[in-house]
Amino acid sequence: MSAADSPAPEPKIIPRPLRARLEQILAFLYPQDDAGALCDQVIAAFWPVGRAPRRRARVPGNALWDQRDNYVIAYGNSIVDGEHKPLDLLRHFAGRYLRPGIRGIHVLPYFPFTSDDGFAVIDYFAVNSQLGAWEDIGRIGQEFRLMSDLVLNHCSSQSHWFNEYLQGHAPYDKFFREADPNADLGAVVRPRAHTLLREVETVNGPRHVWCTFSHDQVDFDFANPEVLLTFLRVLRHHVDMGVRTLRLDAVAFLWKIEGTPCIHLAQTHAIVRLMRLLADHDPVPIVLVTETNVPNSENLSYFGNRNEAHVVYNFSLPPLILHALLNGTSRALRKWQMAMPPAPLGCAYLNFTASHDGIGLRPAEGLIPPDEIDAMVAAVRRFGGRVSMRRMSDGTEKPYEVNVALFDALKGSCAGEDDLQIPRFLCSQAIAMALEGIPAFYIHSLIATPNDPEGVEKLGYNRAINRKRWDYDSLRALLDNPDTPNRQVLDAMMRMIRIRSAQPGFHPNATQFTLQLGDEVFGFWRQSLDRAQSIFIIANVTDHGVRVPALALNLIDGHNWYDLLSDEAIDETRGEIPLAPYQSRWITNGAP
Repeated sequence: MSAADSPAPEPKIIPRPLRARLEQILAFLYPQDDAGALCDQVIAAFWPVGRAPRRRARVPGNALWDQRDNYVIAYGNSIVDGEHKPLDLLRHFAGRYLRPGIRGIHVLPYFPFTSDDGFAVIDYFAVNSQLGAWEDIGRIGQEFRLMSDLVLNHCSSQSHWFNEYLQGHAPYDKFFREADPNADLGAVVRPRAHTLLREVETVNGPRHVWCTFSHDQVDFDFANPEVLLTFLRVLRHHVDMGVRTLRLDAVAFLWKIEGTPCIHLAQTHAIVRLMRLLADHDPVPIVLVTETNVPNSENLSYFGNRNEAHVVYNFSLPPLILHALLNGTSRALRKWQMAMPPAPLGCAYLNFTASHDGIGLRPAEGLIPPDEIDAMVAAVRRFGGRVSMRRMSDGTEKPYEVNVALFDALKGSCAGEDDLQIPRFLCSQAIAMALEGIPAFYIHSLIATPNDPEGVEKLGYNRAINRKRWDYDSLRALLDNPDTPNRQVLDAMMRMIRIRSAQPGFHPNATQFTLQLGDEVFGFWRQSLDRAQSIFIIANVTDHGVRVPALALNLIDGHNWYDLLSDEAIDETRGEIPLAPYQSRWITNGAP
């Protein structure tokens, strides 16, 4: 049978509610275009020939994750040996050291790139050959839940797309956001200190292109619907390659309107809603995570009305935990936690304490007094860390993030270095693991990687201090030696992760209530969805021992309370519960 004689593919059945909602969003985004025709293009981009949507969207609920879910964050070349493909080494490391316990891996941008350690993407449909190939990504996706980055806001100035723009070739001639340097851009929120616009020479003469993050990272113009359609094709390709969780990188800056801050615009939220709508109608369970390193209330807005991100990064958590442990007080952390709403049904927080970027300070605005932020920054600098700045609308600069390996950030307190680095660090992790949400662990935190000043010197930017590339033989020598801090931290972390994974009370959406135990102790209560298990989490954030009255925890009589972390029985009727410096307890009901 010839191709001409082959039967035509069956037409897709598109549920009417899906089409109606897509057309509504598209009419808002692109009022000058035919929403019905655009809807057809969106459907064809995300569900090409051979694929079709579900007849009904997934109903928002708690079935996309449970207490066993977590992620390790790593670059594709966090581990190298000069012989094997780094992606294969990462998979081998995860299989050898992170099982059982770790369920998901977030491989940071693994595409060909020119700068920003992968976030200046050259080709979204290719894997960086220095890391491996799509089959290596696929193998990771077969063994772990795979998270990948959708770098939406910008691409490399050396990409094929931008070169086509410079040559004036359609459709790329309208792919990138241009602006008049004399336009009203004073209100634009900036995460960096360089000039916003970059002048480039095109076949049509000089143009000024928008560069939010660097002059090598040129911003797309999502006001052109072809840009949206292209990224829906990218998203589809990544899902087909085994990706199940998509991190929408720098999504807050997506849409630009001159004379506005150009962050969190209504059109940006509409694009997230469109992607969520498609994800919820796909046969493959896709989870969307928004990356918005901004003040807390702005970050929470990306849940929408249960119709935007499935998961949002809990960006306020890292600076608040660092503040608590450096200052020996849970005051700011407790006040923030008391005001935090539970994630809406069908949504969850992603809790982390460190990542490939620094510890952002914008999410701490309004939560930690400015003078205490300054003291925290000064302490991190004493421990070998750096600080990155952002430019304000008045031209001044302000600290944007501290750049430091978390293990070294906690080598002491604001009073100076001490010998409590490991318990202080483990306290930070015990808190983050127990909070409502899904925990994520940066690979360098799991293995107690120290600051990498040589990396900063070599690469010339502050974030390199926490992006060390381990030689695999050297790393294995450290992790196979029980006397190294690397092995001690990894063993303690994996034990806590495995304990956590077995507790229904740590379901990402289990009930949470903040306890009032004074400034020296941070405490909260979790209860499983079926109300059968309660867990009281108490953490001493000071460098000295403290005692908590057992009656202060409201431990119900007759439930055989015990500490999951120490296996100690807890008498709920009398006495005090001792906490060593930086000790955490997870006290639950039922026999051990």
